[in-house]
Amino acid sequence: MRGSPGSSARIRRRCGHSAALLLLCLLAATSLVHPCAAQGAQPPSQAATDNASELGQLLQLFGQRSHAEARFEQSQYLAALTRPLQSTGTLAYRAPDHLEQHIQTPRSQLLVLDHGVLSMQLGRHRHSVPLADYPQLAPLLESLRALLAGDLDGLQQHFELRLQGPLTQWQLRLTPRSADLSSQLREMLIRGDHAQIREVQIQQRNGDHSIMHIEPTP
Repeated sequence: MRGSPGSSARIRRRCGHSAALLLLCLLAATSLVHPCAAQGAQPPSQAATDNASELGQLLQLFGQRSHAEARFEQSQYLAALTRPLQSTGTLAYRAPDHLEQHIQTPRSQLLVLDHGVLSMQLGRHRHSVPLADYPQLAPLLESLRALLAGDLDGLQQHFELRLQGPLTQWQLRLTPRSADLSSQLREMLIRGDHAQIREVQIQQRNGDHSIMHIEPTP
């Protein structure tokens, strides 16, 4: 079965699904920078948010490049399963575009996104694919880049944004703009304080959803 079309298709589907989860996890990891003053932040224009000034400051914090590490606990609720899938592990980011998710339980799995290539390692087996092979993930990648860069226009290209609450306890709701992305993803909900993400929720169109809790490592 090695190298068979069916096996290859299964690997590609697994990598595609893992890529979506990786991007979600890394979205949280990349925000774990040291809080910095947001002096001089300019309020974004035409921002779909209840608090445009705070959104501008929040994006400025996201735009700070740094190395970051954190631990996560994630629960995935899938319609096909009676109990949620639980996983724990670590997240890491290294500027400018090296991102990692190391799942430690229930079994070790390493996902790495680097220079546009996604690598997945399970035990001694490692498989790498160019993200260009997954155009359905392009909006998520562009939005991740936009968040890291503090690029409001890039972020709004794919999502409607709604920020609520002060920077000490904010909630950012991202709703897909395009029909392609909206057909898979209902919304993302991110909660945090200043430059620290504490929780990420993803609601998929088919009813599946996940919740991730994040704590920075010392």
